[in-house]
Amino acid sequence: MPIFKRSARGIKTHNHERYDNMKRLMWIKCDGCDKLVYYKDFKENQRICPKCNRSFSLTPGQRFNQLFDDRNWNLFELPRVSDDPLCFVDRMEYTERLKEARDETGVHDAISAADGEIGGVRATVAVMNSEFMMGSMGRAVGDGIIASIEHAIELKQPFIIVTASGGARMQENVLALMQMARTTAAVNKLRAAKLPYIVLLADPTYGGVTASFAMLGDVHIAEAGARIGFAGRLVIEQNMREKLPANFQRAEYLFEHGMVDIVAARADLPETIARVLNVMMKRPQDAGDIKISTPKSNARESFRSSKKSESTPAYEKVMLAREENRPHFLDYINGLVSYWTPLAGDRTFGEDPAMQGGLGYFRGIPAVIIGQELGRDIATRQKHRFGMPTPEGYRKAVRLMRLAEKFELPLISLVDTSGAFAGKEGEERGQSEAVAKAIQTGLSIATPYVAVIVGQGGSGGAIAIATGDRVLMLENAIYSVIAPESCATILWKDNKMKATAAAAMKLTARELYDVGVIDKIIKEPTKGAHTDWQTTMEHLGAAVTEQIKELSEIPAADLPQMRSDKFFSMTRDVEIYTPHSNNGE
Repeated sequence: MPIFKRSARGIKTHNHERYDNMKRLMWIKCDGCDKLVYYKDFKENQRICPKCNRSFSLTPGQRFNQLFDDRNWNLFELPRVSDDPLCFVDRMEYTERLKEARDETGVHDAISAADGEIGGVRATVAVMNSEFMMGSMGRAVGDGIIASIEHAIELKQPFIIVTASGGARMQENVLALMQMARTTAAVNKLRAAKLPYIVLLADPTYGGVTASFAMLGDVHIAEAGARIGFAGRLVIEQNMREKLPANFQRAEYLFEHGMVDIVAARADLPETIARVLNVMMKRPQDAGDIKISTPKSNARESFRSSKKSESTPAYEKVMLAREENRPHFLDYINGLVSYWTPLAGDRTFGEDPAMQGGLGYFRGIPAVIIGQELGRDIATRQKHRFGMPTPEGYRKAVRLMRLAEKFELPLISLVDTSGAFAGKEGEERGQSEAVAKAIQTGLSIATPYVAVIVGQGGSGGAIAIATGDRVLMLENAIYSVIAPESCATILWKDNKMKATAAAAMKLTARELYDVGVIDKIIKEPTKGAHTDWQTTMEHLGAAVTEQIKELSEIPAADLPQMRSDKFFSMTRDVEIYTPHSNNGE
């Protein structure tokens, strides 16, 4: 049996093709779990260990075969640079290291690029090769990335890069360091061209690669289990003299900390990327029929006033808005949106499940959709924090607002929150600034923006994602500066006056339409949205679609000023409350 040397793939090998031929019918040892694996099973499983699920590296050709439709792609030539401008020597000359890497891999440097289709969308894909000097980024890689981006811009098609690198190439010293700025400048050109930029973070991605172009994508997709970071784990442990968590710098860890949108298994990557590209490139899709059933537990009228004698029509609306069986954000997504791709993280600190958002087709319209999710049972309510977002949630919303603007996609927000999360952690991380920035961004984006109050619209936590060109409201939703219970406690000094407070606050859809705060009331089923999800979604879907179509007729550049003017004029003429009974529907 031959002797093999250890490689970054975690399996002992000289090179891929030779190894494939020699070990086709033999057992190999996985460095991830130290188990013996039948090589045929390993290869058929897309080079993922079937026992521990560790994903090992793929060559550029294997990546292209995996990602492009029907394994059909065209490689194109990338620029070449001189080999050793610094005449660098460590244990061996840099020129010898390059020769060895070229002989080993059969490619000129650690970057390859090709054109093809992903989900029917023509795209350019560049792949970093971790087998070529650990995928390190020198001048050749920098020039290759820049040339690939310029190629995509010339063809007006999306650009996707698969990263797998140990960082900047030490043998080129500061010349390698400059590639961080050069590749970032190329990403700026791609952004100016308003073309999709998707980063697929593979194992490993470190150093100057993560600190430049790899963390500037419109969407970050991390391959499950991939190691991603700035400094290596051992370096951090030695410098900080502390033991790091077992999953530190893994794809899942970065997801929890807001750095990546999606963690996907290797087999799911083509479909995931295809869904994103289809929406961003506005490929047409049929709306299809709305098919959603009301859960059996929701088919009853579960609303009850505690004491009818102490209630008011306004407070009855408060209770209906809080009805636990009303449809929530994810229910509306399931009923109204196709090809849904949730996006996560604020790219700064964390992921907030209370604020949901992503890309999809809303009744056939490609759109960015955001909103608060309350959760349905104890576990999901705790996970989503009862729909009360932290600063990370609002910063994620801002990021998705900008994404909608870049690709001129309508922004739809579904508002359902008792308010922003009030807690020590929120204050420490800038809750007020995050809410303010969401309001500011919503007012400034140059794309159609429709907001719908679907349940509770509580205080600044609600208006943060409700500064739309059109603000709609379900018939039994509420919208207020504070909860009526809190208002009663503060002003009446008695919580029992909550129904009286609700009536005084004018917080129902009809009352808010009459004072000009909302633009349209969406009718609910007779006994409330919680009794008939199908009808509720049909009404909401039709109302939002109508508004988007009207707004799409207006030049996008004009929308921010029109939106601001709308809010400037709001409340100016409300001297005396005068109800109107037949408007708004």
